[in-house]
Amino acid sequence: MDGIEPYESALDAIPGAHPYPRTSRYHDAEIGVHRLPDGTEVRYAKRRLLPPIEETADGDTQTHTVSTGERPDLLGQRYFGDPSQWWQIADANPVLDPRELTEEPGRQVDIPLAGHFPRGDSRG
Repeated sequence: MDGIEPYESALDAIPGAHPYPRTSRYHDAEIGVHRLPDGTEVRYAKRRLLPPIEETADGDTQTHTVSTGERPDLLGQRYFGDPSQWWQIADANPVLDPRELTEEPGRQVDIPLAGHFPRGDSRG
């Protein structure tokens, strides 16, 4: 794609600049810059792909049984102390829409333990 450059070169003049906080699921996502014909720069988060979900036997997750009325944000608050961390639970389960996590009472969902997200890479 013409006109696309890495995020780092677009913000080299601003030390430590990053558009997403460390707690965001997009913090480690690569940021691209697209230049429009008029020279305007448009920054965007590149696709965030997850590695295949692997079954873990070493205690990287705990199981939660969904109750009536639960929502992903409520699980984020319960397990991580922050409702915006629901995405960690969604990433640990094979769902396309996070609402699938809690729409069926009795469903078993995996909850990653803090610092032990089973994603097969070294990002934290």
